[in-house]
Amino acid sequence: MQNDLLLVQTDGRVCTLVLNRPEKRNSLSPELLKLLTSTLEQLAKDDYIRTIVIRGSGDKAFCAGYDLNLLPTGSSDTDNGEGINPFEEAMKAIVSFPYPVIAMLNGYAFGGGCDLAVSCDIRIGADDIRIGMVPAKLGVVYSASGLKRFIRAVGLSRTKELFFTGRHYQAPFLKEIGYLNYMIPRTELETFTSEMAREISENAPLSLKGTKRVLELISNATIMSQEALMEAEEIAVNSFLSEDLKEGQAAFFEKRKPEFKGR
Repeated sequence: MQNDLLLVQTDGRVCTLVLNRPEKRNSLSPELLKLLTSTLEQLAKDDYIRTIVIRGSGDKAFCAGYDLNLLPTGSSDTDNGEGINPFEEAMKAIVSFPYPVIAMLNGYAFGGGCDLAVSCDIRIGADDIRIGMVPAKLGVVYSASGLKRFIRAVGLSRTKELFFTGRHYQAPFLKEIGYLNYMIPRTELETFTSEMAREISENAPLSLKGTKRVLELISNATIMSQEALMEAEEIAVNSFLSEDLKEGQAAFFEKRKPEFKGR
């Protein structure tokens, strides 16, 4: 289960998964996402591991988001025409993992990295981190499932602000809006997170699993109609076919302001 892209560290009933692409600021690639999914699925097969911690390698980046060099421009992030979205599969694996999952934000997080943290049950961040949701800076419409995860975490109004502005936000604001459960001095972050993870892992497994599952059922009580889901998917897919996305990618790599044309 060990791989250079995803480090797996076990301490008692706590398992820490380390996104390990430091040269790419721990950005997400299809391979890393598939490893994350398969590792969580494997860990879910028995009841030994009762708390997961996800963090980035190093102390600068939790996750810089989806690697823009690998971002597809002809589909809505599907994997080589296989009809499988590796990003959504990984987020689903986090949300559906039977026991609590903690995101330890040991550095900045952007785009898909923010969503990865939102998919976790608890978010603990260093007091100097920044996050930003940047689809509007790239010309991308975010998926309905991703937007739903943000609404569940910070509410509709704050989700609109995060996605409409594309701004970078600092830790105090993130704590205020509920994105972070805890904002911790960087020197205390690992100790605080480890202690909470261990405390959770020592609780009754049936209670942990049952409570997480019931809360998920409650969160999913309002379901979008099939027609609405299809419309949302079409909007997102079309954004990946747009000239604006290509311009947004080019502007990012050229470190300039994009000139969007709305097509």
